[in-house]
Parts: sequence; C-alpha cells; structure tokens
Amino acid sequence: MDFAFTDEQTAFADLAAQILGDGTAPERLRAIEDRDGPRFDAELWKRVAESGLLSIAIPEAYGGAEQSFFELALVVEQVGRTTAPIPLLETLVLGALPVAEFGSENQKQAILPAVAEGRMILTAALVEDQTDPQRPATRAETMGDGLALHGKKVCVPAGEIADRVLVPASLDDGRVVICLVDPSASGVRVEALTTTSGQPEASLTLEGVAVAAGDVLGDADRGAEILNWIRERGTAALCSLSLGVSAEALRLTSEYTKERKQFDQPIAMFQAVGQRQADAYVDTETVRLTSWQAASRLGEGLPASEEIAVAKYWASFAGQRVVHTAVHQHGGMGVDRDYPLHRYFLYAKQLELQLGGASHQLRKLGKMLADGTA
Repeated sequence: MDFAFTDEQTAFADLAAQILGDGTAPERLRAIEDRDGPRFDAELWKRVAESGLLSIAIPEAYGGAEQSFFELALVVEQVGRTTAPIPLLETLVLGALPVAEFGSENQKQAILPAVAEGRMILTAALVEDQTDPQRPATRAETMGDGLALHGKKVCVPAGEIADRVLVPASLDDGRVVICLVDPSASGVRVEALTTTSGQPEASLTLEGVAVAAGDVLGDADRGAEILNWIRERGTAALCSLSLGVSAEALRLTSEYTKERKQFDQPIAMFQAVGQRQADAYVDTETVRLTSWQAASRLGEGLPASEEIAVAKYWASFAGQRVVHTAVHQHGGMGVDRDYPLHRYFLYAKQLELQLGGASHQLRKLGKMLADGTA
C-alpha cells in the first residue's frame, strides 16, 4: 500500500502540528490542568476552528473541506503528539462524521456548520457497565411521536463539556436507535469522572429523557449498523491518537538520552539503551503502519474490520511498551510532573484501557480467524 502523502495531506498535518504545538507549551498545559474544571482549552479550540481544521471532514455544503477519514486521522495523530486539551476526536469522529453520513438534512444544517465554526462540541456515549456494546442496555420507549430514554452511560469522553451526545439505545423489539441528546435536557444527569490521563469524561444518567423524532439519527432498522460504523471509526481514531503519543514519547527519549551523560558520555551511546530505543522505534513504526492502513481503508470506503482489529492490538500492546521504555530511560525525570513525558505515559495507559488491552484483542483476532472473517 502506498502511504506517500499528497501535498494536501501534508498541508493538513503540518497545519495541525503548528497550531497544536504552539498552543500546548508545558506552561500552558500546566495552567489548564491546575485550574478547577475540565481539561479543556477554549482558546486553543477557537484557534483550531479559525484555522479550518474542525471542518476537515465535513461536506462542503455545510462549510467543510470534505476530506476523507485518513486526513482526519492525520490531525488526530497531532492531538496525540501534543496531548492537546481539546475534544477534536470526540467532536469530529464520534459526532460530526455520523451526522454527516446518516443525519437528516435538518440535522446536518443544525449541527455541521456549528461544528466547523467551533460553536458546538459533540461526543458519543458508547460505553455501559458490563453489557454488549452492540446491544445497549439503555432503553428507548415510544412516547407519542418520539422516544423516552432510560439508562446510564459511563466513560463518555468530553461528556461534561459536550453540547450534544449521540446516545445508542435499544427499542422493545431489539432494534437500536441512535439519539441526539442535549445534556442540559430534563432527565439528564451529568457527573464528571476522574480519569487516568486527566481528559474529561462523564457518566450520563437518563431518566425519561424525551427525544423528538427529528433527533433520531438514521433509521432504526439500520441502528446496529450505524452503531458499528461509529465504533469502528472511533477505534481507528484512538489508534491514530496512540501513534502520536508513541512517536512523541520516542522523540523525547531520543533527545534526552543524547544529552544525559554518564561516565562522561551520552547514555545513548550505551548498547543496552540503544537496543531498547531500537525496539521502541520498531513498535512505533508498527503502530504507524497498522493505524495508517486502517484509516486509509476507511477513508476509501473499504471494509476495514480486520485492519482495525490489528491496529487496535498494536496500539494497545506496542504503545505501552514505547512509553515504558521512555520512562525507564528518563529515570526520575520520567515521573516528574514538571517534565512533559508523564502526560504521554498516562495517555498511553488510558488508551490501553479504552482499547481493551492486548490479550483481549488477541482473543478477538483469534475468533475472527476461526470464524473465517479475517
């Protein structure tokens, strides 16, 4: 597969790197993290919107650049490289993409231009306690022309700062509906959660939340398909985020070991240090190859379940190995909260938890092979 970037793809990646890099100086990140409230930089979010990056995957008819998922993944990668405190993945991948693909004209008109201009934050509530994610325990009961939602969602990314949340729920007949829910609506209770990396997450308790017919995304007969569509792209985007985290942790380690000296020479000259960095480099490139392959197939509209499963395994397994190597080679500096590396370690740990762990992914891949679906 040819992964040579087009000039346009390079321009998007470079623009994201510049804006996010300029807006995530260590002092700025510490100030955001030390204040009360969610880890969210509204000023950086505004600058990203003004640059046009929030419109990257939105159709031209709604104020967007109408690029593919691959271009969007390149921007998400830069969020990982900078640990930028903005809900770009949540808003664009979990929210805007499904609306653009399955939404009604009214939904697109109401949501997509606002997202492109940075006026609306979106997310999706895909996780529940101990349930099959494809069969939500959250119930949707018929109420007049609309629905009433009952249930609880957990680990909702950017849930406490979102303006709309895509909420999957099960109808009495077993079909799945995806509802656009306003977190400030009657019957919704939002509770902020403490996370490993400090990224904002929330639980959503839904008690008879009224959803108008016009706020249901797509057709209930395709609800399970839509839910799987969202989950696949969300997983692929997390792999791109992991790539950014791994690549920057490796870069920081390389720079540090070239400057840190023992016995009057840089520790990068020591064979054991070089061997571990070589392993970390191979791991990072493996995450890069598999995440790009998954994102490329999604961008071209091709089936990508197998590629996503492989990328998910490597992002979880290799991403952890890279940041552990980085912390070990930094010594005490690796756990110093005044040094940026600790953010990458915490991000990688949270990504491992979100992706499900390496052993879990191997079991899923094994089942796909046994079932002949891989």
